Amino acid sequence: MSIRDNIKSILKTDKLVYEYKQLDEEGNVAGVNRAIDEVDLDVKRGDFVAILGHNGSGKSTLAKHINGMLFPTGGTVWVDGLDTQKEENIWEVRQRAGMVFQNPDNQIIGQVVEEDVGFGPENLGVPTEEIWERVEESLRAVGMYEFRKHSPNHLSGGQKQRVSIAGVLAMHPMCIVFDEPTAMLDPSGRKEVIRAARGLNQVEGITVILITHYMEEIVYADKVYVMDGGRIAMEGTPREIFSQVEKLQSLRLDVPQVTLLAHELKKKGLDLPEGILTVEELTKELVAICEK
Repeated sequence: MSIRDNIKSILKTDKLVYEYKQLDEEGNVAGVNRAIDEVDLDVKRGDFVAILGHNGSGKSTLAKHINGMLFPTGGTVWVDGLDTQKEENIWEVRQRAGMVFQNPDNQIIGQVVEEDVGFGPENLGVPTEEIWERVEESLRAVGMYEFRKHSPNHLSGGQKQRVSIAGVLAMHPMCIVFDEPTAMLDPSGRKEVIRAARGLNQVEGITVILITHYMEEIVYADKVYVMDGGRIAMEGTPREIFSQVEKLQSLRLDVPQVTLLAHELKKKGLDLPEGILTVEELTKELVAICEK
């Protein structure tokens, strides 16, 4: 047994199933759609885990189970050892697992950035002095402290999303679930948000679960799950996942350009490793080949 096996799971699912009922015009059940189909996950404290999949793969439905927005039709979800289906656990589950959604405008309610970030801990009954300490530390953690007196309406999309992250962070969760947090942002905003998420994981030690369909966002994850049709179709490290270009393409997922380029060069006979992750890595390998 490795050291990691002894690290307590922050999220664990056992044969998780979730079914949507399809209703006809009269409100009668016309069918059942299984959105999650016997999914097993085990996320350790401090991990950065990415859950990847095309639209309709079930990844966002899975995300909503992590903090009790949805409850299993079958199987079990535990957050820090707490069964999410038990009503007495739900308050603690939601304190342990915070959520950041696609549209930051849906999460920002304050007229001033620092007031918005302080809203969550205030609802938790945190003393006023501690609230302001949390607001400052959270805004500093996402690089938004200098904007604390600004109106959120005057921020860019990436900045708004970082304020949303700070608002969740101020509630001191053990885990933050990012449900496609960059889907509505431009490339610059996407980089801002992923950089903030990585910082929370690496510096603050917070478990990050990133739901995304952008392949380049999973490069720095500890583990990747790829979903298709409500099931786990692939799992492994980013390098292991990116080493299977054809399989990813069969799952209707775009492969990062650098990974695809390296894959095609390898097929042409260049001695390159599978699973190239970054431009820098490919450049280094090509230079080494040229120097032989």
